[in-house]
Amino acid sequence: MTIYLDHAATTPLRPEALEAMLPFLGGTFGNPSSAHSYGRAARNALDEAHERLASALGGAAREIVITSGGTEANNLAIKGAAWAGKAHGHRLVATAVEHHAVGHALRHLEKFGFDVVTVPVDRHGRVDPDQLDAALDDRTTLVSVMLANNEVGTLQPVREIADRLRARRGVLFHVDAVQAAPWLDLDVGTLGADLVTISAHKFEGPKGVGALWVRRGTQLLAQLHGGSQERHRRAGTENVAGAVGMAVAYERACADRSMAATRLRALRLRLAAACLAVDGVELTGHPTERLPGLLSLLVRGADGTAISVALDLDGIAASTGSACTTGSAEPSHVLTAMGYTDVEALGALRLSLGRATTDAEVDEACLVVPRVIAAVRDGSAAQAADPLGVRLGA
Repeated sequence: MTIYLDHAATTPLRPEALEAMLPFLGGTFGNPSSAHSYGRAARNALDEAHERLASALGGAAREIVITSGGTEANNLAIKGAAWAGKAHGHRLVATAVEHHAVGHALRHLEKFGFDVVTVPVDRHGRVDPDQLDAALDDRTTLVSVMLANNEVGTLQPVREIADRLRARRGVLFHVDAVQAAPWLDLDVGTLGADLVTISAHKFEGPKGVGALWVRRGTQLLAQLHGGSQERHRRAGTENVAGAVGMAVAYERACADRSMAATRLRALRLRLAAACLAVDGVELTGHPTERLPGLLSLLVRGADGTAISVALDLDGIAASTGSACTTGSAEPSHVLTAMGYTDVEALGALRLSLGRATTDAEVDEACLVVPRVIAAVRDGSAAQAADPLGVRLGA
């Protein structure tokens, strides 16, 4: 049986979330915008999902926009805020390690005259608030900084950034909290952001549903047009079952968060020690300010994809980085932004633990992963020394 160590890509659906969703995948199938009893039942469930998500985030139900996932929520935040604020300024600021759902949205806006400034990060993938400050001017309307990086797990100083931005009138602050949501407290009052993105499948909810928290009073231009759903901020018939499942999964994640994070941190440190004992393996990301269950490694002299394939054959599911870029020949933009060369970045390996990860699975991984890394690395070295497969000196 395969040991699943790719929870940063997606997570299994919680039984409680599935149970809550089932009625809305069957007999309670109404459209929430319909006035009859079927529609009212769906509307009540959808309203309750808004309430439960808002309560868990420390906000109000009217501040929640249900979306099709983290990508749509990020796009709504970035494009919606940028266009709504265009009359006041056109400078948008983000770090060099944002998820492509943010980065590509910003690149798209450049085509329409927006000035996008990318702030560098250090070797650990962390942004310096002073450098971010230096990127701002009186035309800046939006800053976007992810709370936790999806590839290396580094946490950003979001609260400090929020405090600094508060003094700049008219600058909105968006936080992509998709990867952080299962493990970090996202109380929006404490976080200090104006827009916060989450995605259900990262915390054992269903795929294809997410949410954007929008601070009351924040101007946002809708990106999907049609009906008046989600208070005119996101048109389209709502995914009632998905919203219900997301709300239940997030409540459970919040309740389990403290104990689960403590347990996974200990397991991650044990697995890291085993892997780092192999020659040529190093940790990427911040050594301490990082997600509890995400172990990101760089294997010098080896290809991360080859390692992940070999691990899969040996019964361990892992990845090289973001699932959104799997299959791309390009090196990780996160690692290159952190100062690694393109060749070095191709040696990336990500092992991410989740609530369902057991001690026994990590015990097995501590044996298998180092062995596979060493075997692939030795094979790569041999291939480099004798690329034609001819014994040297024969």
